[in-house]
Amino acid sequence: MTRAINLAAKTKLLVLDCDGVLTDGGLYYDESGLCMKRFNVQDGLGIKIAQAAGLEVAVITGLDQKPVERRVRELGIKHYYPGNHEKVPLFMEICDKVGVRAEEAAFFGDDWVDAGVMKAAGFAMAVPNAVPEILKMADWISDRRGGEGAVREAISFILKHRGLLDQQWKRWAD
Repeated sequence: MTRAINLAAKTKLLVLDCDGVLTDGGLYYDESGLCMKRFNVQDGLGIKIAQAAGLEVAVITGLDQKPVERRVRELGIKHYYPGNHEKVPLFMEICDKVGVRAEEAAFFGDDWVDAGVMKAAGFAMAVPNAVPEILKMADWISDRRGGEGAVREAISFILKHRGLLDQQWKRWAD
């Protein structure tokens, strides 16, 4: 845990996978073929809290679906890359745009498509229901599953160890 705390303390950018991290990984289709996604509101507020604290948040996802695009826009996430399985070049591009080194960035994933970018990031994070290979790569594993508040938990962990969580809580509690 000491390693994860040290990595969190220097994290300035959090890059998220979507399906299996921001969502439960399910693809829900109605009879007309429309795909729906379920997002957790605690994750959404966590992202807003992260942004208020100066932690940049980005999303790179393998699928390109309208519900994800809409949620990302609602949350004011500026760096959104849908439909990409080659995540490392995009991760490096985001780091460059934000002005952070890869070792100052975290990536939160759950499946094989996330392996390369988890190696490239300074802080590799995974949900507990990630595939075994990804769990082995992770510096930190959330208690909550994807789509069930895991992103909020990750953000709280990072902000706590950057000394920013109490300040954000006071904004709401006072």
